[in-house]
Amino acid sequence: MGIDRKAAFRAIASGKTAEESPAPYLVSAWQHLIGHEYGADDFAQATIDFVKKWDWEWVKVNPRAIYYSEAWGATYDHNDYQNGYVIPRTVSTVIKSAADVESIERLDPSANPVLREQIDAARLIRAGLDGRAVIDTVFSPLSVLLQFADLPLYPGDPYARPTIELGELFEERPEQTEKALKAIAETLADYAATLVRDPKDGGAGLDGIFYAVTGTASENYFDDDAYARFAAPYDRIVIDAIRNANPDAVILLHTCRQESHPERFAHVGADILHWDQFLEGNPDINAPLGPVPVGGASYTLFAPDGDAAKAAEELRKTIELRRGKPFLLAPSCTVPTPASDASLRALSEARATR
Repeated sequence: MGIDRKAAFRAIASGKTAEESPAPYLVSAWQHLIGHEYGADDFAQATIDFVKKWDWEWVKVNPRAIYYSEAWGATYDHNDYQNGYVIPRTVSTVIKSAADVESIERLDPSANPVLREQIDAARLIRAGLDGRAVIDTVFSPLSVLLQFADLPLYPGDPYARPTIELGELFEERPEQTEKALKAIAETLADYAATLVRDPKDGGAGLDGIFYAVTGTASENYFDDDAYARFAAPYDRIVIDAIRNANPDAVILLHTCRQESHPERFAHVGADILHWDQFLEGNPDINAPLGPVPVGGASYTLFAPDGDAAKAAEELRKTIELRRGKPFLLAPSCTVPTPASDASLRALSEARATR
């Protein structure tokens, strides 16, 4: 009999050791499915196909990165992915001038066509991958607000084309910015709760949420004080809503880029923590942070010209480092689109056996 992947995912997320869990670890990867990111049916089928092709043992749904700002009215040219970049070209932003931050209001996910599309896709993916744990991606309120003005989600973002300066929101209009963050947080809280709620109660029945703070903590883009004011209270709103909607839902928190300060997120209520252990200023996978870690190989090794042998070696080292301790095996971030089949195969073949 094969591994009960759902049971194993929950056991690992709860911190059970290799001996206590149906499997010592589970493998997965995710990428932007460019060409299939619009339309619930198309996106869901592309996700299911990608998971089944590589037999991933748990599923991180990876929707288009800009659906949040689309929900509030931003527009993008989804036929122009900027020379292969994973975000389509911006046509119009939500925030065109700093004063626009005052117009941000709470949305009803069930009535918003963009959020409803994502909920529909989540239901289809859940139905199509019933034997695996499925978690969906939700960006943090701070990340979403930055996206509204095409501000960088991490220091040095070469694709950001900001309509305003960062200080126009967080220094010149802090109270109005906090009001907008609260409206975004309440919207995302309702949305995330719907994703994890039982289908009989109108939910999508997912197993958890991949909560991405993006690169907002990277290199102190938002330092401890700024994060405590403009991010942490709104993270709390979303995380608490997930817990209230489904106490069994798993929360996997991802902090992106170098110097991403995973220690900031050790006590926010996440079960699992994901950061890039291969970038400067980040701890290794055995850092004593509390939540169960995700690690494996650098996402850069999954590029079309990536070194599959090096990916296999990094995977082997990660497995050895975590021997006897719970973890999930995955790349350090979203794999490129397109990706190296050889590196993806190395990851798929690194799965645990009983």
